[in-house]
Amino acid sequence: MRNVSDRLRHIIQPAFMLLKLIVDVVCYLGLCLRPNPKLAAEVRFLRKQLALYEERQVNPRRATNATRIVRVWLSHCFDWRSALRIVKPETFAHWHRQGFRPFWKWKSKPGRPALPKDLQALIRRMALENPTWGQERIADEVLLKLGLRVSPRTVRKYMPSHCVGGPGKRCSSQRRSTFIRNHAKGLVACDFCVAVTASFRALYVFVVIEHESQRLLHINVTSHPTAEWTMQQFREAIPADHPYRILIHDRDAIFSKQVDQGVRNMGLRLLKTPVRTPVANAICERVIGTLRRECLDFMIPLNQRHLYRILKEWVTHYNESRPHKSLGPGFPQSKPVLSLSRSVPRHQSPTGQQIVSRPILSGLHYDYGLEPMAA
Repeated sequence: MRNVSDRLRHIIQPAFMLLKLIVDVVCYLGLCLRPNPKLAAEVRFLRKQLALYEERQVNPRRATNATRIVRVWLSHCFDWRSALRIVKPETFAHWHRQGFRPFWKWKSKPGRPALPKDLQALIRRMALENPTWGQERIADEVLLKLGLRVSPRTVRKYMPSHCVGGPGKRCSSQRRSTFIRNHAKGLVACDFCVAVTASFRALYVFVVIEHESQRLLHINVTSHPTAEWTMQQFREAIPADHPYRILIHDRDAIFSKQVDQGVRNMGLRLLKTPVRTPVANAICERVIGTLRRECLDFMIPLNQRHLYRILKEWVTHYNESRPHKSLGPGFPQSKPVLSLSRSVPRHQSPTGQQIVSRPILSGLHYDYGLEPMAA
């Protein structure tokens, strides 16, 4: 109820002031019909003071905004200093400044004009993609390479708040994803997961993945993982002339000291993840989650051999025909990507080609492609 009354008061007060202004203007125009307009203005000016004086005898109060506006407006028509009686000249000049302030605010736009939307988006993009760059570096890049002159302070205004450091400070860190990409060519990760057969027998699936291409290098199944079996999987997955430098694995007891020493003898440096921190081996954990969601959750393997055949077919599909968003999109294993011609409408298949499909895992997934039409 109180909010409603406040809103009504905010609406009624400007309307009442506007009504009083209209009445005063009409009275002034009526007086202007007389021979001397200056005399009409002075008379109206004095009448406003007299009305204010009479009102104060009954109910003392300050002059309203409508009274102030009318008196300032009338003062432009004659020499008001000799006619001013109720208030001081300083007060009257203060009213004039108060009226000029909102007028100038309405007439002038505060501050510099805003940058174009595309340039604002470019500054935000450069700040997000280059966290070690400061405002001066971005301003120099835009000036020297794009020919756009922008002040560093203006650049700072449009940078995201978490990218703006203190005065004289810059971000000295890089993103984890950037660090991984810079070192991905030499990274290999491995891990185990569990699959349950139709007879409720637990089988262990061993996965080895390459970070750079996210290609599954090796996969195998066993019911009793041992150190000797795990070391043999590394020998099969990683060739003698490999380009890898680091192997990532968790702190499972299967990775014993003998396994770690054998991996070092292969020319790899070990990097063990912290305890109960699967995010430190995120790429391998994600591929295991994909394996479950796209394969194991829909299958009930009969035995170890059956599970191995299922995994081999899914790994071939994963490496050669499953698009990966993080690769562009692209495929982990090198495969020619269809080039799109601008001369052909994008919603039409190439002339002389037809779309064919090939079932994966008996129709659990399908692989699509183009082949020439039969003559």
